[in-house]
Amino acid sequence: MRPSFSCCLVNDTFGDPGLYVDIAWARRALLFDLGQNFSLGPTRLLRAQDIFISHTHMDHFIGFDQVLRVALGRGKTLRLYGPPGLSANVDGKLRGYTWNLVDGYPLTIEVREFDKGRMQVTTFHAAEAFTMRRAHAQPTTTAADDGAFPVLEDPMFTVKAVALNHRIPSFAYALEEQFHVNILRERLHAAGLPVGSWLKDVKQYLWQGKPDEFRFTATLYFEHRREEREFVLGEVRERFVQITRGQKIAYVVDARYDEENEAKIVALVRGADLFYCEAPYLDADADKARDRYHLTARQAGLMARKAQVLKLVVFHFSPRYTGQGGLIEREAMDAFAG
Repeated sequence: MRPSFSCCLVNDTFGDPGLYVDIAWARRALLFDLGQNFSLGPTRLLRAQDIFISHTHMDHFIGFDQVLRVALGRGKTLRLYGPPGLSANVDGKLRGYTWNLVDGYPLTIEVREFDKGRMQVTTFHAAEAFTMRRAHAQPTTTAADDGAFPVLEDPMFTVKAVALNHRIPSFAYALEEQFHVNILRERLHAAGLPVGSWLKDVKQYLWQGKPDEFRFTATLYFEHRREEREFVLGEVRERFVQITRGQKIAYVVDARYDEENEAKIVALVRGADLFYCEAPYLDADADKARDRYHLTARQAGLMARKAQVLKLVVFHFSPRYTGQGGLIEREAMDAFAG
């Protein structure tokens, strides 16, 4: 079974935070945080049109300029999601440059910031020299008891956030696939049907909740011919599809270890297949971690165990431990294993 989400850290464990998630079949990616991101290259950056910001400390936001430079002149919309003040931070970045020669450039930047049950949408159009345009704030879906709320709802997946205490709001995120659609290729071949882009449409119809009696026309490409054929969704699902549990990916950075933060994190990441969690400090330096509103490796491991995640990945190590990355990972994994 090929997973829908393929994940990688943007940098090594001592580098700026960032998580790149490639979505299978979709020619689309999600990016969590904007630390230095030169390693991704233009092609992968251009695929990431939805970018989720935890907060705008420099190591989480300096990569905005690289994304802007790659996207400038492209006919696309960049969407940024994050905490209160994000649109002002984006505006400040954009005001640092001169835009007298971008008339007709098609790039649009859309910023969605979330605060107290409301979403403020702000747009910046290159053709208008990135002048800030605010829309009316609108209510969001009611937050759960644990404080989590959806920031992006796609037919295929949902991205939820929760605000953590870092002396400012720092958003943690969970990406969850609605369910996973497995195409049974052997059955397709036995029925004389080809694989191809028509199966992407099948997946979309299923994620959209189309009824079994829904009829659609698919374009099939055989070796020497092209054919239009009508299908009934329920029959296709019954014969050629297996539905399984969807993937869940969680991303947590820059939060102090206290009772409230721990409860929010454990609730958000519970049952995740992959839990990416910051661990800047060893537990011997827990007092320093608390003073700096960060986690230790042991704390990350304990929360991963409480949340019953399948795999823990720790990163965002403090440079004070240069050369001791293995020690941090071992401390985290010992706590995770219990």
